[in-house]
Amino acid sequence: MPLHIGGRGMIEGDALRRQWPGSYVEAGFADDSADLRIGPGDVRLHILVDGRPAATLVKPKPGLYRLTGLGRGAHRLRVEVASESQAGATVLGGVYARHPLPVRPRARRIEFIGDSHTVGYGNTADGQTCTPDQVWDTTDTSQGIAGQLGRRYDADYRVNAISGRGVVRNYNGFAADPLPVAYRYTLFDHDHVADDRGWRPQLYVVALGTNDFSTPLHQGEVWADRAALHRDYETRYAAFLRDLHAANPRAHIFVWATDKADGEIAAEAGKVVEQLRAEGVADIGFATLKGLSFGGCNSHPTVADDRRIADAVAGYVDAHPTLWNR
Repeated sequence: MPLHIGGRGMIEGDALRRQWPGSYVEAGFADDSADLRIGPGDVRLHILVDGRPAATLVKPKPGLYRLTGLGRGAHRLRVEVASESQAGATVLGGVYARHPLPVRPRARRIEFIGDSHTVGYGNTADGQTCTPDQVWDTTDTSQGIAGQLGRRYDADYRVNAISGRGVVRNYNGFAADPLPVAYRYTLFDHDHVADDRGWRPQLYVVALGTNDFSTPLHQGEVWADRAALHRDYETRYAAFLRDLHAANPRAHIFVWATDKADGEIAAEAGKVVEQLRAEGVADIGFATLKGLSFGGCNSHPTVADDRRIADAVAGYVDAHPTLWNR
């Protein structure tokens, strides 16, 4: 049965191998039941039928899962990944029914690029310090800004975000690809360069810088001081946004930042946006998000905070309604 796929991934037969958060697959059918195949990899999945929650599967074993009692008539099945998958890719298999129906892509498309704030890291927790297992259990990208805005605008979306990653510096200086490097690949293993030629969002929502600036520099890092880090960040972030614009010049770009780190994150991100505006990029917006509770896991935004962020993005979108016509 043909699948409608949200998010980057690799098609392997009738299955999707994916690693970026917020992935989903959808299928249509006209039957009272359907079968869903799930492949290997730890994942938490929300199953929705006709837009209504039907089940949540937590680290399901590979195999075939049957949904029954759906009623007569046409149905739309959605399987969405709630958890983050930095440790490795997971596999969503095919959907099988006797009478498949086509699922049309949505007319509106949004791409979200960022770090843990975009992933929805620990956003369903209740103001606590969390272990890695608790973070995994309480992360729900579908309740984060991507899921909220996707539902608000009935938009297809991609979430290209990784917790802990920055533009040039990751959280506390740990070694791994910063987001602009990881962004180039379909999975996190560098084996396949991402092919986004069939994906043209009308809107990019980008938030990067929290991990670059939320911790002090340590001896042995490549930046001699904070000023050097600022210069490197501004250069690389501007280049990344410039590349997005060059690849899809009709799209709008909305950049946001929190007021954490004594305003350093927002100040630096704002400089980058002003630089692009000075270069002639007109369709770019910026907002500083203030007053968030950060009551999720390890001082991260909650679902309610995600709603405030989504509202700020919606304010930009609603002020530019013709962006969907592009």
